[in-house]
Amino acid sequence: MSVIIDGTEVNVGDTVSFKSDVEQCGTVDKILRSSGRWGGYELVLVTNRDGGFQGDYIGGSTRTVVSLSDCYID
Repeated sequence: MSVIIDGTEVNVGDTVSFKSDVEQCGTVDKILRSSGRWGGYELVLVTNRDGGFQGDYIGGSTRTVVSLSDCYID
């Protein structure tokens, strides 16, 4: 399965950017159909950065789930 971000096809293994406290990026590990009320997709993103992702909300985590609408191509 693939999704489109900013006109670009994105697949598992690709890198996308997002903002959670600070702008950062992650590698797409899974593409999920959103269980939310409005549908859409969510991306499971991982990082191999020492210390994990940055920020108050996800700081230190190496895996996070981000709505497709919150991701962009840098």
